[in-house]
Amino acid sequence: MFQQIIGAISVWAIPAFLLGIPIYAAARKVKVYESFVEGAKGGFQMAIRIIPYLVAILVAIGMLRAAGAIDILAAVLDPVLRYVGFPVEILPLAIMRPLSGSGSLGMVTELINVHGPDSFLGRLAATVYGSTETTFYVLAVYFGAVGIRKSRHAVASGLVADFTAIVTAVVLCRLLFM
Repeated sequence: MFQQIIGAISVWAIPAFLLGIPIYAAARKVKVYESFVEGAKGGFQMAIRIIPYLVAILVAIGMLRAAGAIDILAAVLDPVLRYVGFPVEILPLAIMRPLSGSGSLGMVTELINVHGPDSFLGRLAATVYGSTETTFYVLAVYFGAVGIRKSRHAVASGLVADFTAIVTAVVLCRLLFM
């Protein structure tokens, strides 16, 4: 029953937003197309400002992956993770996701290719990917773009949110798909 409700919501959520937002804006007499074009101009200017920060974070991620640091950490933590019911195959994704969207997408794709899209690991990988954020990327790019030098509690808050999302994804996927 719960899966059917979630399935129905997921089928209609995006079309509802795609239709609902312009209809709501038109009802409020907002010039939808002009607003979209202005937003696109601002997005292009922002993209030019964030390129240096983007290059820096991508180089750091490349160094971590090339050095094999993520695989070593997974091997060390394997016994503890298996004891608490966390699939060790998801750990590299959990580590990479706060750093890189494209790197973590590659890991999700690999897990799905190896285990299948309807497998527990395939569904868990997709759920973790969809429920977490590229925390360090967002902080580096967006904070850098607007000139914020001290992030205060943003890093800790983002990582706690990612950790919570990963634990919740594992628990819910175990309940729904096992």
